[in-house]
Amino acid sequence: MKTPLHLALMLSAAMLLPAAPAPAATPASAGTTQAPSDVYYEIFVRSWYDSDGDGTGDLNGVTAKLDYLKSLGVDGIWLMPINPSPSYHGYDITDYEAINPQYGTMADFERLLREAHQRGIKVVLDLVINHTSDESPWFKAAQDPHSPYRHWYEWATPTTDLKAISATGGPLWHATPDGDHYLGVFVAQMPDLDYDTPAVRAEMIKVGRFWLDKGVDGFRLDAAQHIYDDRETDADNPVALKKNLAWWREFHQGIDVSNPHAWLVGEVARQNPDDLTPWMGALDAVFDFPLAIRLVDSAKEERDRDIGATLERMSAAYRAAAHGRYDNAPFLSNHDQERVMSQLANNPEHMRTAAAMLLTLPGHPFIYYGEELGMRGEKPDPQLREPMRWYRAGKGPGETTWEGWSAGDGPAVTVEAQQADPASLLNWYRMLIQWRKDIPALRDGVLHNWRDADLQVAAWELDDPHGDVLVLHNLSGKPQTVKLPAQRFRSLLKHSRPGTAVADGRLQLPAYGSAILH
Repeated sequence: MKTPLHLALMLSAAMLLPAAPAPAATPASAGTTQAPSDVYYEIFVRSWYDSDGDGTGDLNGVTAKLDYLKSLGVDGIWLMPINPSPSYHGYDITDYEAINPQYGTMADFERLLREAHQRGIKVVLDLVINHTSDESPWFKAAQDPHSPYRHWYEWATPTTDLKAISATGGPLWHATPDGDHYLGVFVAQMPDLDYDTPAVRAEMIKVGRFWLDKGVDGFRLDAAQHIYDDRETDADNPVALKKNLAWWREFHQGIDVSNPHAWLVGEVARQNPDDLTPWMGALDAVFDFPLAIRLVDSAKEERDRDIGATLERMSAAYRAAAHGRYDNAPFLSNHDQERVMSQLANNPEHMRTAAAMLLTLPGHPFIYYGEELGMRGEKPDPQLREPMRWYRAGKGPGETTWEGWSAGDGPAVTVEAQQADPASLLNWYRMLIQWRKDIPALRDGVLHNWRDADLQVAAWELDDPHGDVLVLHNLSGKPQTVKLPAQRFRSLLKHSRPGTAVADGRLQLPAYGSAILH
């Protein structure tokens, strides 16, 4: 007799299965085993893997699971802040050139770098330099009006409007115990540095070079737009934008002394894609927040929300602004947002189509840890950053325990359950990432919109010297027949569902299926 618990577990497992089994990833030939995928993976170290049994993830835990990441197919990892900090999340730093002792030592980090690089995995660090912690020695010293650090922060004057609203919607000014007021865009515990002070600019370039000299490959720039975008009224202020861009160009030039190939990807949380264009000349890439919304909504609504047309228009604008040095950074969600599976109401087919669209876009797609398992998570923030799910039983070597699980995910939403199951979401991600290794156009192609009359099919063409391809995704639960352009795209390179076929100039695309043609 099946109890309610048994039925719940069976249902949880079934939700992760496709309507028809996805084919296994095509093995790369001996000559292409080192082909890149250009996929990055975001890791919250505290939640990832615990190497010493204290319940908190650590750097040795990241090293221990590099082979898992390699098996997934990623080429790079973004580590959320690893510096000393009084908070669990680490976005308020007290020492920029040290390691959070809860995560390990500098020797542990250096070992992680070596082991990652041996596997061909790049390491990008979260660089949080818009603000420090209010427990930073710099800020403590700055509370003395005679300290040289006083000018490292911005202080209110008698004419300051202390009721002003910050760019993030909260109070802009915060009081010290002595009655002074300092500027902080986010919260009182995060006082903003003053980048009009030359010593601050020089110090942060020094910090960047410190980590690059250790072998780091680049930085994810936290709150990149808020170096000068401080006030609610700064959102569309051309002066603030100009100063922001000038600083990041200066920073890039400064750190290039240590590594001219250092990669900078910025967090510029704007919802209008046109607002991202100016940033393409100052940084190497920015996270595409507007695209993330389109991808998730298209999967959820089973209707193409002009993904190809928007990407073609914006790619051309970005490339022009960057004078050819343009690199996209698409993603579905990150540590500040509701997890994708939660946004998609736990619909496994919608999750698969969202992943398929993401991983067939050029550039460097980012995956948030656990996304490949279908982990769910909703606000508040700690519940977006809960422990990685390794074992069916919810406990085992390396499982972190600093925070519990709130989303109600069952044993099926674990690496252990999905690892050997060819029909699992994890192996769906592996298949898609392998496609990127096998087809250069998926990484480097120039995107052009391609529109069939059916809005339930999202499609785009990728032009590449190695061969142009046509990418198509059936967003709906019904098979679709797509008429192909005359004399082009007659060969099926990859497909995700059985029953995909090309005949008589038409593509038969099964429900929720994806296909790559050339």
